[in-house]
Amino acid sequence: QVQLVESGGGLVQAGGSLRLSCAASGLTFSRYTMGWFRQAPGKEREFVASITWNSSGTTYYADSAKGRFTISRDNAKNTVYLQMNTLNPEDTAVYYCAASSRPWSTSMSLFGSWGQGTQVTVSS
Repeated sequence: QVQLVESGGGLVQAGGSLRLSCAASGLTFSRYTMGWFRQAPGKEREFVASITWNSSGTTYYADSAKGRFTISRDNAKNTVYLQMNTLNPEDTAVYYCAASSRPWSTSMSLFGSWGQGTQVTVSS
């Protein structure tokens, strides 16, 4: 069974940074597109960033994340990361790691495996 475990969330002041990690098991990690989604209270879950399974590691970002967040992966460690800089209170949400068997994806419906999430709270 695929397991994804997020870590690195916490409380940070506006303008600060956090680095989220997602450790994967039960899948051939290098063959999965990995993504990060988030869900704020009272809002729908939304796409944040993804990185493809190909050797180039092509990345995709939501408009809200461009220029501030960086997704990366370490296939040897079966881990995907999300470096978040210049955080805003609007970034407060539960952040979820997800895996897709598609060569690339930014659509939540194409990610079949999900972690339990890690809370990110940005204070003003």
